[in-house]
Amino acid sequence: MDSRLRGNDEDGGCTVGLVRRLTLAAFTALAALALLGAPAHAERVRDLGQFQGVRSNQLTGYGVVVGLPGTGDDNLEYLTQAMKGVSGRMGLQLPAGVAPGLKNAAAVMITADLPAFAKPGQRIDVTVSTIGKAKSLRGGALILTPLYGADGQIYAMAQGNLAVGGLDASGKDGSKVTVNIPTVGRIAEGASVERAVATGFDGAGILRWNLFDADFLTAARVRDAVNARLPGTASVEDGVTLALRLPAEPDARASVMAAIEMIEVSPAETAAKVIVNSRTGTVVINSAVRLSPAAISHGKLTVRVDESPAVVQPAPFSKGKTALEDKSKVSVTEEQRAVALFKGGASLARVVDALNMLGVTPSDLVAILEALKQAGALKAEMVVI
Repeated sequence: MDSRLRGNDEDGGCTVGLVRRLTLAAFTALAALALLGAPAHAERVRDLGQFQGVRSNQLTGYGVVVGLPGTGDDNLEYLTQAMKGVSGRMGLQLPAGVAPGLKNAAAVMITADLPAFAKPGQRIDVTVSTIGKAKSLRGGALILTPLYGADGQIYAMAQGNLAVGGLDASGKDGSKVTVNIPTVGRIAEGASVERAVATGFDGAGILRWNLFDADFLTAARVRDAVNARLPGTASVEDGVTLALRLPAEPDARASVMAAIEMIEVSPAETAAKVIVNSRTGTVVINSAVRLSPAAISHGKLTVRVDESPAVVQPAPFSKGKTALEDKSKVSVTEEQRAVALFKGGASLARVVDALNMLGVTPSDLVAILEALKQAGALKAEMVVI
C-alpha cells in the first residue's frame, strides 16, 4: 500500500511539474509575441513633426518702463523720443528742446510668442529687456505698448509690473555686486491678444504635415502608418512634407488630426554624425557611427626646456662687469602607448573603449577622428559647432 501511495504521489508530482512547465512556456511565448509585435523605438507622430500653419508666431514691441529707483537710462535720445510719444498719447506735450531727466525710466524691447489658435482677449506672457544703459528694471512697470508681428500688424497689447529675478548694487568706492540679470524682466500674462492668426486649419481639404528633420524613410513610414489606420489619407510630397486629405467639417477634422498625432511610428535610424564643439571641447558620437578596419597609435610627445642662468663675477681689478650666463637644458620624452586595432563595422561602444584605452583627451579625440575620416575608415559626417 505504501509503495502504491508513493507511486501515485510521484505520478502526481510529475503531472504538476509538467503543467507548470507548459504554463511557463505559454507565458514565455506570449511575451515573445508581444515583444515582436511592439515597434522598436516607436515614437508618436506628434513627436516627429507638426501640422503646417499650426505653430506659434513671434511678436516684438518697443516701449518704456517707468517707476525705476534711479536705475534708468537718464537722457538717452531714443528714450526721450519714446517718452514724448507716450506723453503725446496722454494729451501732454513736453516743451520743445528740453530733455527730461529720465533716471526713473528705461527704453525696452518686448518679446512674446503668440500661440496657435490664440483668440482676442486671451493673455500671453511677455519678456522685457533693456536696450540702453539702464542698470536694473527691478520695481518698474511697463507702459501700454503694442506688439507687432512680422507683417507689421498689431496682434497684442502689453502692460504691467515686471518680475525681475536679478539685482544690482554698487557703492561710492566703485564696488559692485550683480546677481543674475537685472536688466531683463517678465510679466506673466502681461499682454492681451487683439488679433487672431489664420492657421489654415479650416481651409482646403488637404492639410500638410511637416517632419522636424528631413528623412525620406521616416516620411514613408509615417505615410504607411497613417494609411493603415485611415486608408487613402496620406501621400508623400518630399522628404519633409506629407499631404493629408482630411474632412472639411472642423469637428471631424480635429478628431482625425488627433488620431493621426497619436499613431506610433518607428523612425529611420539617424545618419552617422560626430559633433564637435570647438569652444568647449565636447565631442558627441551617435550610435550610427561605424568604422572600417583601422589601427590607431596615439603618443604624447613632450619637449621641456629648462633655463637656469648663472651670475658670472669678474676677476678682481679686471675692470670687468657682472653678467648673466645662460644655461639651457632641453629634454624630450614620448609616452609609449598601445596600438588599438578596429575590425570592420566596429560599433560606438568598441570605439569608445579603444579610445579610453589610449587615454586620449577631447582635443586628441578630435585629431584622431579627423585622421580616421581622412583615411576613409570613419563613415560619418563631422559637424563642428
